[in-house]
Amino acid sequence: MRMQDIARRLGISAMTVSRALKSDSSVAPATRAAVLKAIEELGYVPNQIAGSLSSSRSGFAAILVPSLNNPHFSETVLALGNALHDRTMQLLIGNTDYDRHKEAELVRAFLARKPEAIILTSDGHDPRILPMLAKAKIPVIEIWDLPARPIQHVVGFSNQLAMRGLIAALIGEGYSRITYLGEADDADTRGASRRLGYCEAMAAAGLAPRLCSIGRPPATMSDGERGLETVLAAYPDTELVACVSDPLAFGVIAACQRRGWAVPGRMAVSGFGDFEIARIAVPAITTVQIDAGQIGREAGAIIGEAFKARRDAMPAAIIRPVPALPCLRASTAKAG
Repeated sequence: MRMQDIARRLGISAMTVSRALKSDSSVAPATRAAVLKAIEELGYVPNQIAGSLSSSRSGFAAILVPSLNNPHFSETVLALGNALHDRTMQLLIGNTDYDRHKEAELVRAFLARKPEAIILTSDGHDPRILPMLAKAKIPVIEIWDLPARPIQHVVGFSNQLAMRGLIAALIGEGYSRITYLGEADDADTRGASRRLGYCEAMAAAGLAPRLCSIGRPPATMSDGERGLETVLAAYPDTELVACVSDPLAFGVIAACQRRGWAVPGRMAVSGFGDFEIARIAVPAITTVQIDAGQIGREAGAIIGEAFKARRDAMPAAIIRPVPALPCLRASTAKAG
């Protein structure tokens, strides 16, 4: 089935059929309706590759995330996909497994398919991607952090300042023996920024940092038992375990409960991210609240703004912060 077959059936030119397929078509509404009906009846699938060669449009954007089974990234991808759908664009998704070398390979593979924009999760990048992205001359958006040296556009928040704010709030609640439980081998990642924020908050209160780690990212619920054992071995007087993420915090709480320890009576626990599990856990987990969907929607909006602002020249960098605020819940509530 070819475009010419649709044209012959309706007695119009192939060019008219081509124009009718565009969402901003100048073809008469009745003609466009007839074309779309014929396409549906005959099962015609337009050749998007050929169309992109002639129009310089591929019709898709690419996003790279560290983990597809992380609810936060799934929510961001869903919101971005919905925003792009409104702009008649599709989304190509890549999973980096928190591996910057794999990210570089995916960037190279995606750029070969001529995306109209690319969205990267800010977790430290392989320097090889920078010249590739510069040469591509498309909007590049980093999400989930506010990097000191952004590639171009940014939607996110400072993981460092967000964790600092949470720890400061917990110190204000009367906690002092707070042990941070994070990930090893996490240089330049968002987890490393959170650890730095913890250290800054402790130092500001005149407290020595107490650091523990349990392996490369991502820390999961299943790491909770080993994480709690690591904390107790290093700092047996710990009164609060500040975890790098909500899933790890949930795992630590489960490990405490298996020991018959009350949370927060025997051990208080905090997380980061406000995952759904943090809200429904018993006790509900103290965390940092982040709207993952807002990050996706804002990234989609920036793509739209970039397309309006440029055809020959790239627009100025857009930096769009999103809120990341402490949320104190039952897992750290002081008695009385």
